[in-house]
Amino acid sequence: MSDDAQAQGIANLEPLNRAREQRAWYFYDWANSAFATTVAGVLFGPYIKAIAEEAAVNNRISVLGIDIAPGALPAFIVTASTILSAILLPLLGAVADRTSRKKDLLAGFGWAGAAATSVLFFVTGDNWQLGTLSFLVANLCFAASAVFNDAILPIISTENERDRVSTRGWAYGYAGGGLLLALNFVLVSFHDTFGVTEGMAARISMLSAAVWWAAFTFIPFRGLRNHPPHDVEVVEGGIVARSFGQLWATLKDMRNYPVALTFLLAYLFFNDGIQTVISQASLYGTDELGFELGTVLATYLLVQFVAVGGALLFGRLAGRVGAKRMIVVGLGIWSAIVTAALVLPEGQLVPFLLLGVAIGVVLGGTQALARSYFSLLIPRGKEAEYFSFYHAMDRGTSWFGTLVFGLVYQFTDSYRPAIFALIVFFVVGGLLLTRVDTERGIREAGNDVPAVV
Repeated sequence: MSDDAQAQGIANLEPLNRAREQRAWYFYDWANSAFATTVAGVLFGPYIKAIAEEAAVNNRISVLGIDIAPGALPAFIVTASTILSAILLPLLGAVADRTSRKKDLLAGFGWAGAAATSVLFFVTGDNWQLGTLSFLVANLCFAASAVFNDAILPIISTENERDRVSTRGWAYGYAGGGLLLALNFVLVSFHDTFGVTEGMAARISMLSAAVWWAAFTFIPFRGLRNHPPHDVEVVEGGIVARSFGQLWATLKDMRNYPVALTFLLAYLFFNDGIQTVISQASLYGTDELGFELGTVLATYLLVQFVAVGGALLFGRLAGRVGAKRMIVVGLGIWSAIVTAALVLPEGQLVPFLLLGVAIGVVLGGTQALARSYFSLLIPRGKEAEYFSFYHAMDRGTSWFGTLVFGLVYQFTDSYRPAIFALIVFFVVGGLLLTRVDTERGIREAGNDVPAVV
């Protein structure tokens, strides 16, 4: 065999290596979705609200000297988590871009988040403060690990593979989160059969999410490689000083990527709307529509499995018409969803299930395509740092949407106007997205333009 042929043979192994890492990478979405679904999506909100009600005086609890309604506490907890994320994640991204150990940091924050989630098992009585603190830490670790997870995406996939790999990862996430949620649905719905109270069933379910998250994180930890950093800024000093230096350099350099900045602004709006719907849907179902927690769990489970097909469908359609067009379509559907939620009849299961199906179809697709689309607009060597800014506004860390939701509920004492108020986030986000020049942004970032944009 000639040297050229040998070289060609070696080069041909690269797609196989990428495919192997991609398969391992999918499983972090499978792992951490247990927290996103069972804990953040379904059980934590109603559980911490019930705990806070035990401690309430005149239907108010004191948070840092401010009296708030127990029903608004879950939204304000997510808001506080995101404020912390906005401060810490960009610095964390700067550290990540200077190290080859991205997969180690991915796993480390995943395991730390799982440990914090396990503390929720011990939240009983009226101790809402412990529940608040443990969820804050878990949610922050969830967001931090996602920075590394998404920064790995451009490293293990080419521009033409990006939408497919991202949407498949989301599909794994919804499948994994849905499978555990199905088991927890049985436990919560038939808790008497298992000889436990509903509260204990909820606590066991949240503990199971912690174990699931920790256990399946071993797959990406073992299957991914640590890749050396690429084109990092030359900054003097130790790792912390260099990271601050790179963060400052990136902040100054962002003006050279106006298309990426425009997309980030659009993402700030529409993702806040999506995340607020996800995090507050269980309260809307139980407190506003009057469904039992088991019914809400079943509906959320339906959303999870529909979202598997929705993510794959959006990925396939994006391969034909482009990711941006499909995201815009998704935002139109989200606007219709929150409008329908304003007038959904109380206690009527079929309309509630149809709303869940609509959410499932659009949920995974919009989020997965936003991730892969943004990866095309950022320069090589700064994936983690740019994704840290992205994740300051990402799933489970929205702050403006949850703040608006909590304030509207605070003043109206109803979740209907609170959820409808989110339509402004989808409309403004969609209008900003239409102003994004995809091909220009890809060229400015120095990436290859995929066959379909």
